[in-house]
Amino acid sequence: MNTLVSLSVFPVGEGENLSAHVSEVIKVIEASGLSHRTTAMSTEIEGDWDVVMQVVKDATFVLAEKGLRTMVNFRADIRPGRTNTLTSKVEKLDSILGGKRG
Repeated sequence: MNTLVSLSVFPVGEGENLSAHVSEVIKVIEASGLSHRTTAMSTEIEGDWDVVMQVVKDATFVLAEKGLRTMVNFRADIRPGRTNTLTSKVEKLDSILGGKRG
C-alpha cells in the first residue's frame, strides 16, 4: 500500500546545533533508496507501508541506540492506488499557483 510520510527525528537535550545528529537520520533515509525530500522542518518519504515503516524505525533508532532521548514527529497519508504523491501533490499546487511559490 503506497504511503507518504512526513517525519522529523531529532535528539532532545543535545544543545541548539542538531545538524550532526539529524544528518545521521538523513543518511539512513537516503540509504533506503525510497523517494524522499528533506526540508528545513521534516523529511517526506514515499513507498510501500512496510518498507517506509522500517525506514522510520531505523532512522529513529540510529539516535536512540546511542542513548539519546529521541523525539519523533510523524504523519502518514495512505492513498490506495496512488503512486508518486511526493511530487505530484507539489506539481498540482504549482500549476494552480502558476509556479509562483515563496
